[in-house]
Amino acid sequence: MSSPLFEIRDVSFRAGGQSILTDVSWQVDAGQHWAMIGPNGAGKTTLLKISCGYIWPNDGGEILRQGKRLVDLRQLRRSMGWVSHRLAAEIPTNEPVLDTVLSGRRGEVGLKHWQHASNPPIEEQNEARQYLAKLGCSHLTNRPFGVLSQGEQQKVLIARSLMSLPLLVFLDEPCAGLDPGARERFLADLQDLAERSSLPSLILVTHHIEEITPALENLLIVHDGRITHCGKVHEIINVDLLQQLYGVPVNDLVRQDGRYWPVLGDR
Repeated sequence: MSSPLFEIRDVSFRAGGQSILTDVSWQVDAGQHWAMIGPNGAGKTTLLKISCGYIWPNDGGEILRQGKRLVDLRQLRRSMGWVSHRLAAEIPTNEPVLDTVLSGRRGEVGLKHWQHASNPPIEEQNEARQYLAKLGCSHLTNRPFGVLSQGEQQKVLIARSLMSLPLLVFLDEPCAGLDPGARERFLADLQDLAERSSLPSLILVTHHIEEITPALENLLIVHDGRITHCGKVHEIINVDLLQQLYGVPVNDLVRQDGRYWPVLGDR
């Protein structure tokens, strides 16, 4: 039996004298895609930063990649992709999209040509073009990043994350700020991406269960610094859970085309 792609065991984290995460354990196996939900302040962001190697679990626990315990945050960061709408603000607005994607190979924000003999190798350029094509963004290759729509920017950032050949790609609220049409187009592309077996596992972090596409079959719920539910989406999601999680009345939960839509009630 092969080892999980990624695993955290009994991880705890404290900040400002307070417990942020307590005894959190989770694993991602090859071929799995996940959604992560939970209310504000639940600990999702801290768990995300630990999973991507930006902070260390300072109150106990261990992190394993393909069965091997990690002690070097740099090793973990190199094997994880992180896409966030906040990252878009850091990309140079006049940078060509192809350069933005190429910058992901070395974890740069803004491609630094001085680090290369000339331009990046043609093999890397071809790889970047292929990732853009997979996301339906070939027509954006030479456009400045800053003129793209928010949805287009998110897809370019996904292509950028794939350049580092990650085991996992975390999508941190990628639909935040998108209008309904742009959101649905983005989610359709995400569904298509998740169905491709040649690409890494995806983990969508969101507040909105209707953004969980059918390919994201597994669900992790974080609440009060603990993992309260972990398993298949269809076995976990229900009206009572959503009411307890977000503190609002939910009259119904409609399932359509493999997605779930809560119908909120009166307070």
